[in-house]
Amino acid sequence: MIVCSCQTISSKDIHTAIGWMRAADPDTIITPGKIYRALGKTPDCGGCMKLFVSTMRKSDKLEVPAILRGMKEAVSQGNGNHEGRQKSHRIPQ
Repeated sequence: MIVCSCQTISSKDIHTAIGWMRAADPDTIITPGKIYRALGKTPDCGGCMKLFVSTMRKSDKLEVPAILRGMKEAVSQGNGNHEGRQKSHRIPQ
């Protein structure tokens, strides 16, 4: 199925690019921009982006790298610092 008609990118192209990137670097974060670059193309109008991302999510190789899993929980369980800044360096609310 053609996902991006401007650049003629099919769902097969997207899944192939994801597989190639995952094999090359298991810890990479895969984005639509990286897929376009891997295919040697650039987004044109952006009208396909919703379908493009939906197609990406259907890939069994699209996953969050192990090192990044659970980061939100680890940060929220910290000592209450915001982004590691001291209280005096925070913007007053």
